[in-house]
Amino acid sequence: MKKIIFALGFLLVLNSAVYADGNAFTPLNFNDTSYGTTTTSGSAVYNKTSDTTVSEAVGNGNIQNALTQLENAQVDIRNDLLNCKTKYADVDAQYKLVKNERSALKKQVKAIEKRIKEIDKAKEKIRKNML
Repeated sequence: MKKIIFALGFLLVLNSAVYADGNAFTPLNFNDTSYGTTTTSGSAVYNKTSDTTVSEAVGNGNIQNALTQLENAQVDIRNDLLNCKTKYADVDAQYKLVKNERSALKKQVKAIEKRIKEIDKAKEKIRKNML
């Protein structure tokens, strides 16, 4: 029980030290200008966000232009891909046609060579019979 009370007291002391300056948490990238704080200088009041909103608007426009350019480039590349696929299909069809024609001619050549060999054998038989 004493250990629990001691631990809670220790945590209370640590927490009170954190809250002593009034800032419980300050992020590392904390920037007062992004929250629209105003400062006074003599009789004039300046708004710190007016300069940043102009640059953010220009930055957003640049980002939009960049996105539009990327989308246009993507459309162009897809059109190129479609053209390449069409050419590939044409060449592939020609290849298959030539391949089929080649195999048909190969069969025809083999059949003609076979006929020539048969004729040569027939001529040899006739010559043997003549002697």
